[in-house]
Amino acid sequence: MKAESTNGIEKEKWERFAFILKTIAHPTRLAIIELLAVQNEMRVNEITETLGVEQSVISHHLLNMKMKGLLLSRRVGTNVYYSLKEKKLTTIIECVEKCNCNFS
Repeated sequence: MKAESTNGIEKEKWERFAFILKTIAHPTRLAIIELLAVQNEMRVNEITETLGVEQSVISHHLLNMKMKGLLLSRRVGTNVYYSLKEKKLTTIIECVEKCNCNFS
């Protein structure tokens, strides 16, 4: 099945972009991404302590991003370590930081 196009732009590509942007479009999720980009891999309690957010909230966001394919996890005993599946996600954050948009 061929993807629909508008002026040569593939609809599937834009849907994928929107899916990623919707998934990361939350302050806590952005903070987690930025933190994992620096630390490479962290446990839930380390992320909770660093960000000062409740463990249940962090766990919810981690699970959401993992289910949507943005994070990887590995279990060692009772600990679960999370890492970015794709480090290039930080490029999105960098672009937004440089954006000269009004925020009020």
